[in-house]
Amino acid sequence: MALSPTNDAALLQEVDEAVRKDRLDTIMQRYGRWIVGGVLAALLAFGGYLFWNHRQDAARGEQAEELIAAFEKLGTNQPRAATTELQKLAASGDPAYRAVAQMQEANIKAQTGDLKAAAALMAKVAADTKLDQALRDLALIRQTAFEYDTLKPETVIARMKPMVDAKDPASSWFASAAELSATAHYQLGQFDQAGALYGRIAKLPGATKSLQSRSVQMAGMLGVDAVVDRATDSAAAENKAAQDAVGDQKGSAASKAAAAAKTEEAN
Repeated sequence: MALSPTNDAALLQEVDEAVRKDRLDTIMQRYGRWIVGGVLAALLAFGGYLFWNHRQDAARGEQAEELIAAFEKLGTNQPRAATTELQKLAASGDPAYRAVAQMQEANIKAQTGDLKAAAALMAKVAADTKLDQALRDLALIRQTAFEYDTLKPETVIARMKPMVDAKDPASSWFASAAELSATAHYQLGQFDQAGALYGRIAKLPGATKSLQSRSVQMAGMLGVDAVVDRATDSAAAENKAAQDAVGDQKGSAASKAAAAAKTEEAN
């Protein structure tokens, strides 16, 4: 008696399952140890990563506490104790904490008159490629300020040039870099370049009042009318603000009129 199509399908399914089981048994016999070992290795690696990440977070918390303790010692006039804490942090901390510790230690050295040691510490931070560029730029500015009296003006200008010329985006430290560069240009007798830089600093909205005041005075002395430029910018800003306020008032009045009209129609 011939098998029905239904029985044929069931037989084929059973054969297919048997073949698959046989293949799986063969694979497990040949590679089972490797597969199990690979899974275990992956689990161990993942667990190790989680443990390492936890330890990193804990270490950063400890380093933050050490940095706060060093600042507290500075606040209570204990520079030696603070320096010891900062040196420990610089030796064992991650790049960011190490940089902050070295920069603060450099500031302590500078306050005691040891500008050479202060500049050397800032140079380490400026050369650390693991740090964000903005932090390295700040360290370079501080290093240059500490070394300024021993540097040639050309060296100062060359160091500050990347920050002075940066446009997209502009450097966060443009004002400080430009002032150092402008002073160097002035020493070289390059009064046009110095005046232009002082004029740019004077027009910065975010610059401190003391820096803007110095820049306005120097720019004016060098023939750049930074006072007029700032007054023009201020007037333009005030005019725009006034126009915006008028526009808001008109919009508010129009909204009120429309609402009144709708109320009348409803009545």
